[in-house]
Amino acid sequence: MLVRRLARPMLAAVFIKGGIDTLLNPEPRIGMAAPKIQQAENAVGDKLPPQAPTEPDQLVRIDAGVKIGAGVLLALGKFPRIASLALAASVIPTTVVGHAFWEVDNPADRSAQEIHFLKNLGLLGGLILAAVDTEGKPSLGWRARRASRKLAKQTRELTGSAQEHDFAGQAKSAAGTAGATARDAVDVAIGRFVA
Repeated sequence: MLVRRLARPMLAAVFIKGGIDTLLNPEPRIGMAAPKIQQAENAVGDKLPPQAPTEPDQLVRIDAGVKIGAGVLLALGKFPRIASLALAASVIPTTVVGHAFWEVDNPADRSAQEIHFLKNLGLLGGLILAAVDTEGKPSLGWRARRASRKLAKQTRELTGSAQEHDFAGQAKSAAGTAGATARDAVDVAIGRFVA
């Protein structure tokens, strides 16, 4: 649909641009992220796995890479739901670290940070909508409920027809035939082995 082809690149553009800017000039963002990362490390303690990145420069670069990669995927319409979820996951820490207006004392700066915070909330809302967009196809929940109803209907139809047929008698007859065939096969095998 034309709307998705236009809207996805428009939504992704801010993330791609922000990710590129961060990779080209990471120091300001590293400076903002370092105290928050230290707070998180102090709160979590030694519960983090040893392979988890904890260096601010690594985390800022990883975040930039996610923004660029997922932004490009979203813009191209490739895995748009997964890309939107990845971008949503990256915008939350960016918003909390970069636009914590509640920590700013200067009224002008506080107002500017509040606007950026609300802008990021709007972007998050757009990403959530993009993440749940099934492109007109029914959701997985709807498909599962439909399949369940269809299976239940087929089961009822089979159960209703089971009363008309003597499945138990047919099963006994088949078992008897299989048993006789097996005995005959054993007799033939023993006869060949002994002879």
